[in-house]
Amino acid sequence: MKILIKNAQIVNEGKIIQSDILIENDLISKIDSNINEEADQVIDASRKYLLPGVIDDQVHFREPGLTQKGDIETESKAAIAGGITSFIDQPNTVPNAVTQELLADKYEIGSQKAYANYGFMMGGTNDNLEEILKTNPRNVPGIKLFLGSSTGNMLVDNPETLENIFSNTKMLIAVHCEDEATIRANTQKYLDEYGEDIPIKFHHLIRSEEACYKSSSKAIELAKKTGARLHVFHLSTAIETGLFRNDIPLKDKKITAEVCVHHLTFTNEDYETKGGLIKWNPAVKTQKDKDGLWEALLDDRIDVIATDHAPHTWEEKQNVYTKCPSGAPLVQHSLLVMLENFKNGKISLERIAEKMAHNPAILFRIEKRGFIREGYKADLVLVDLNQNWTVDKENILYKCGWSPLEGIEFHSKVTHTFVNGNLVYENGKIKEEKFGERLLFEVEE
Repeated sequence: MKILIKNAQIVNEGKIIQSDILIENDLISKIDSNINEEADQVIDASRKYLLPGVIDDQVHFREPGLTQKGDIETESKAAIAGGITSFIDQPNTVPNAVTQELLADKYEIGSQKAYANYGFMMGGTNDNLEEILKTNPRNVPGIKLFLGSSTGNMLVDNPETLENIFSNTKMLIAVHCEDEATIRANTQKYLDEYGEDIPIKFHHLIRSEEACYKSSSKAIELAKKTGARLHVFHLSTAIETGLFRNDIPLKDKKITAEVCVHHLTFTNEDYETKGGLIKWNPAVKTQKDKDGLWEALLDDRIDVIATDHAPHTWEEKQNVYTKCPSGAPLVQHSLLVMLENFKNGKISLERIAEKMAHNPAILFRIEKRGFIREGYKADLVLVDLNQNWTVDKENILYKCGWSPLEGIEFHSKVTHTFVNGNLVYENGKIKEEKFGERLLFEVEE
């Protein structure tokens, strides 16, 4: 199968060039200013921008065990509609993916149901070091540790266990950092005052700046002590950004950071109108924090933009504070949110490609993806920067049927998504065939 894309503005590796691109089977075979080869399909991309497919390094697609909220099929469909061609799913499913057998079960489901390329994190607990050490770094992206309890019962809080994990694995360790004791004390304070129905506006004070900083600084200290590769998920405070460096290239960093779209978009002021729909762990915090995250993203202390896509049912989200679960769906809209920020002059297209595709590929050492290069897998997204549309119930693809961005008007649209050389999404239509492959990772000798 040959697909020829003509006249695209290719956004790749810090440059934008007008070029043609030839896809043969699953690979990019040629990039040239004028390709005249015969092809099975020719796509005229005049006035459109071609980016490497987004690699989302943190999603919760809820399968197995929580499929009333979302599943690998529904959420990966929403992902390709949003230009995400590869995702890394987290282990706090039911059951938690904390043994090799349970992890293999998730991979089996992925092989049958994923519309995008997939990787599944191995989960760490207080007592599964032996299982962690059996993980194959060639085909598993890393180890995930919850250093603060979030959704699911996977809190790792034994200092000895943590040091053992950090000391004994060469794999990347990704962490959710919030200090449990701090959160519990804060929660109790508000429970004493308000009972179960704590006003949502206090969420960022319960899961506070202090809780985040205490936990992430501790994790970084441990990584430095043991030499572990540490990736800190979803930074939410300005103060934490000071823990990371930008004076060496990403490939040489052993300690890295990610920010999620929602922490770049919302602030605590939005709790008033959005309520529990924007309840995340870690919490959306202040304007000062949002500004600090943007600054660190643009000066390279923060390496990656992701979603932490975490759907819950609409009914669950209407509960009182203590029963309202944290998390929201984002994969269909994350690239569009960033394109909106481009339109508003906050970030360039080249930086969007870097933070959402190149850098996740470098950081996780993903084989032959994340760049528009000859010989690489043809995971690509074509966007029209001049199409206005509004997020509403009719066009939301998440199984849960809602989005915290409902009612927001976007001024760009994903028109085509390619996964492994296959046109899987075109102008609102999803091809009902699955071309997702298991992600592979380069292993240092």
